[in-house]
Amino acid sequence: MIERLLALLILCIVLGVPLGTALIWTGEVTLDFVYFYPLFMSGLWMVGGLYYWLHWERHWDWGDGVPAPVLRGEPLIVVLLPCFNEIEHGPAAIMAALAQNYQNVKVIAINDGSTDGTDVMLDELAASDDRLQVIHLAQNQGKAMALRMGALAANSEYLVCIDGDVILDPNAVSYLVAPLLDNPRVGAVTGNPRVRTRSTLIGRIQVGEFSSIVGLIKRTQRVYGQVFTVSGAVAAFRRSALVRVGYWSLDMVTEDIDISWKLQRDHWSIFYEPRALCWLLMPETLKGLWKQRLRWAQGGAEVFLKNIPNIWSWQYRRLWPLMLEYFASAIWSFAVVLSIVLWAIGHIVAMPDHLYIQTLLPPAFTGMVLALVCILQFVLSICIDRRYEHGLVRSLYWVIWYPLAYWMVSLSTNLCGFLKVIFKHRHQRARWVSPDRGIKVRRL
Repeated sequence: MIERLLALLILCIVLGVPLGTALIWTGEVTLDFVYFYPLFMSGLWMVGGLYYWLHWERHWDWGDGVPAPVLRGEPLIVVLLPCFNEIEHGPAAIMAALAQNYQNVKVIAINDGSTDGTDVMLDELAASDDRLQVIHLAQNQGKAMALRMGALAANSEYLVCIDGDVILDPNAVSYLVAPLLDNPRVGAVTGNPRVRTRSTLIGRIQVGEFSSIVGLIKRTQRVYGQVFTVSGAVAAFRRSALVRVGYWSLDMVTEDIDISWKLQRDHWSIFYEPRALCWLLMPETLKGLWKQRLRWAQGGAEVFLKNIPNIWSWQYRRLWPLMLEYFASAIWSFAVVLSIVLWAIGHIVAMPDHLYIQTLLPPAFTGMVLALVCILQFVLSICIDRRYEHGLVRSLYWVIWYPLAYWMVSLSTNLCGFLKVIFKHRHQRARWVSPDRGIKVRRL
């Protein structure tokens, strides 16, 4: 109940209606915030990403022929691969996991009540390679439960969790686990997923998004010490850390965001490792993109509301920037909606001067600055990430559509995500359905 009350309170605050006097500033000031918040965040991400590159990344050897880090003691590494209706993509993911250059690897595939023949496919693969173990769940229990079952069955301290459509780079496991061996307080390491579905405009934009947005955000958050979420597609975990926090929560829509906060509240660090590459499938239809981003937005809102009541103790101070960043992002989404509402009403009925918004378009100078900063961010991110993926420069043309298309998707899904959290039944099991994996898969 407290989470729902908090969500309603936040909705009131960000919509500017908790008090009648709050509307005094909602016109021009709200519109300024809509324009300048993305500008501020873009600058923050560029500074953080550049610092990360200068401080760590530029000193790394990378390229063909550069060996992966040597893992002292050659510990066993278990790759957990939850599967739900993955008969089409599962075999390639499993074979890539088994084909790691690091030899002491075992794969546990968890069939979460699939109905498309995935169970038979997994059993056939397991019969041909004794490094593959298969766990069958009688009914669909959700990804979090599948990961729990896999972790309980694993006999290794180091677990690498991937999605059923992910193709791991041959050295990915080594790069993911090396920070866990070198830093005893690191509880998880998130990898660097790359998009391989790019047959439509939506797919091509996401290629640039994962470099220019996701990559810079991860680098910046790593600089100030905390990461909002590990990648659900590829991440490594220290098993003892998972035991301390009770593994993945079964009632959270995005188990990756929730486990990240659980670990960091228990004072474990999370590292970002851009050399731990994998290739994954992403939605290439508007319907698939909407469902994916709505789930992400709902998961972020759930974790935000779950943690906000008791995060203000001094011992959790390192999580405050993440909380503030998420809260500001939510306010921005609702501020955009409020600006549109005030603009529309003002063209229908007479409005007070302090509420009237004549146009939603930014002033010429502001628009020019936004465009230049956006292009600068894209160019900087491509310069940093091009060592990991060839041909990124070609995505610069497509990624210019990102602000228009994805900002609109972001604010819409944030609004709907908050509403879904308010009306969601508490402790309802989070189960998954087969996601949109793109119209055509590009061959690597």
